[in-house]
Amino acid sequence: MHAPLMQPAEPQQIWTELGLAPYACFSHRSQGRLHAQEAAPTRSAFQRDRDRIVHSTAFRRLVYKTQVFLNHEGDLFRTRLTHSIEVAQLGRSVARALRINEDLTEAICLAHDLGHTPFGHAGQDVLNDCMQDFGGFEHNMQSLRVVDTLEERYPDYSGLNLCFETREGILKHCSARHARLLEQREPGGVGQRFLLGRQPGLEAQLANLADEIAYNAHDADDGVRSGLISLEQLLEIPLFARYAQQALAEYPQLQEPQWRRKWLYEATRRMLSEQIYDVIRHTSAGLQAAQPADVDAVRQLPALVGFSSTMAAESAELKRFLFKNLYRHPQVVRTTDQAKVVVRELFAIYLADPAQMKPRYASRAAGLEPVACARVVADFIAGMTDRYALREHERLTGQRVLVP
Repeated sequence: MHAPLMQPAEPQQIWTELGLAPYACFSHRSQGRLHAQEAAPTRSAFQRDRDRIVHSTAFRRLVYKTQVFLNHEGDLFRTRLTHSIEVAQLGRSVARALRINEDLTEAICLAHDLGHTPFGHAGQDVLNDCMQDFGGFEHNMQSLRVVDTLEERYPDYSGLNLCFETREGILKHCSARHARLLEQREPGGVGQRFLLGRQPGLEAQLANLADEIAYNAHDADDGVRSGLISLEQLLEIPLFARYAQQALAEYPQLQEPQWRRKWLYEATRRMLSEQIYDVIRHTSAGLQAAQPADVDAVRQLPALVGFSSTMAAESAELKRFLFKNLYRHPQVVRTTDQAKVVVRELFAIYLADPAQMKPRYASRAAGLEPVACARVVADFIAGMTDRYALREHERLTGQRVLVP
């Protein structure tokens, strides 16, 4: 069960929440934290969550975790950290327009990838394969595990002790099996909605969509910057082409070779803006029709934050294009195949000899039965940055892979 916030909200704690819609999440009405704690004198509970996330070790590690391109492939490609910051910026913009809680939205956005493995989705997929006999691996579950257990900062408890609403948003996907396990450990907690088929609060719904909007846009940008996809290819995608032509009509010089980078940026900027406005329009109309009285009513309704049907279809087309032409590009596949070997071999080595892990993890794994030991190994690997995983792999195997 959750511990309620230990003191009533003072005016200085909630002034930033004045003017929020009744269906927003209010920090002074939070369902509380796993461990009772007095409220801060100058920050709301959700502001405090955001600050804890930003100061966490897992958040700092995101700067050296792959989004699509590894660090050595270029200094200007997005990482998990820059992606998370972009998601938070988009989320705050929409939250303000919808009159829902900006601080909670930002906290969820900043934390949503804390459990991601090194080497992006390739690392996650292979770690899940390695863990098939030991309970599997889901990066959303791992993000929750990071903030609930793995971060070690406070003498009174493990984890960051975040509010229910922040943790609810971090766990945006969850299998039924894992939801049942969560419900056993935390009755009525963050796993329950997956068993009941309910939605999270609007802030969590928004963070999920902001993630999608951000990575579609910046992966297209990084893809062109890398040379793996071209501006001409993007101009064949209706969603992108519409805003590229708008930009060209206003600035004809953008078609000149020396201006093409600005053309890409301007088209992407306009596309992002229109997606944001579409979400605001469509979601506002849905809220007006549903008239939820509070956040509990929101949880009983179908998802309310989303695109219009037209924008959803166009965004899905862009996503399919990126999947086919960027994420499955031979150069990306070649790199991710090597990364998978690194993760798979690290897992096998650590499972066979847990003492090869850092002492903190080695001591945790000592004497555990195989399933529990494998979870410690997965925790250790999932927390690695790309470059640390490569150094560990070289130390343990003598092989150098994915070097610039």
